[in-house]
Amino acid sequence: MYLVTGGAGFIGSNLVAALSEGGARVAVCDRLGSGDKWRNLAKRELHALVPPEGLDDLLAAEGASVKAVLHLGAITSTTETDADLLLRVNFGLSQRLWRWCAEAGVPLIYASSAATYGDGSEGFDDDNALEALARLRPMNAYGWSKHLFDRWVLRRLEEGGPRPPQWAGLKFFNVYGPNEYHKLAQASVALHVFEQVREGGVARLFQSHRPDYPDGGQLRDFVWVGDCVAVMTWLLDNPGVSGLFNLGTGQARSFADLARAVFRELNLPEAIDYVPTPEAIRAKYQYFTQARMDRLTGAGYTAGFTPLEEGVGRYLRDYLMKDDPFR
Repeated sequence: MYLVTGGAGFIGSNLVAALSEGGARVAVCDRLGSGDKWRNLAKRELHALVPPEGLDDLLAAEGASVKAVLHLGAITSTTETDADLLLRVNFGLSQRLWRWCAEAGVPLIYASSAATYGDGSEGFDDDNALEALARLRPMNAYGWSKHLFDRWVLRRLEEGGPRPPQWAGLKFFNVYGPNEYHKLAQASVALHVFEQVREGGVARLFQSHRPDYPDGGQLRDFVWVGDCVAVMTWLLDNPGVSGLFNLGTGQARSFADLARAVFRELNLPEAIDYVPTPEAIRAKYQYFTQARMDRLTGAGYTAGFTPLEEGVGRYLRDYLMKDDPFR
């Protein structure tokens, strides 16, 4: 049995789908709320579905059958200001699962974040050295909570403390794809642009407030969610691989490139309005992110990553333009 925390969320539900389609038994720990988040799991047969407060009971009753823990559950909002809540959920629960996996001899794959890199001034190198992590300065409490756990893990390893037989922390970059609809404002730019174009025929992107970037020329490492799932399942198949790893494509693309891919797939003329970046986020707005991927490829991952135009096309054709957009 695989245990997926956050298994009803965006990346988590795509992982649950892949594991289930491969014939695995899957238990999910998550909250569903009162919206449509449940639909992310509606097509899957689950061994168990428990809220976070039921996790300890599940592990006590069925821990011996857990093959691996894939810990994707977290508060993921980059605008969350309750630092105590972030500390309790994103740091505390991760520590508990690390200790349980170490004691039970169970692999642990967990979600870190590219938000740990802050403004990118220290680069985007997934260096596993403690001193390298110490130089990073996340720009929000969410990124800090993820960074705190990464540093805690590497400190435990340096001190020779108990560890799972395999562990991997994945620094997800700008992920897009099906089952992200419950994220609302925190959903990907791909989804927002599609909805804007569908409703009014015009995409809205932020203006540039730097002379070295044109409007819409801000760059991100956009990664298709299926590629993220492929990396996680590869790790499960390669128990000798452990470490902190970036999970992007290694190629930054502009917001304008993404918008053009949407228009192209919809066979519509390009129409983009550039609006001022809100004052509240302008000073700390990132103009460039790009994952260094040589650490993952050096560990043996060879599958490659989906080009932006192909991923956007797949997202629209296979999901967003269907009556049922859920995976």
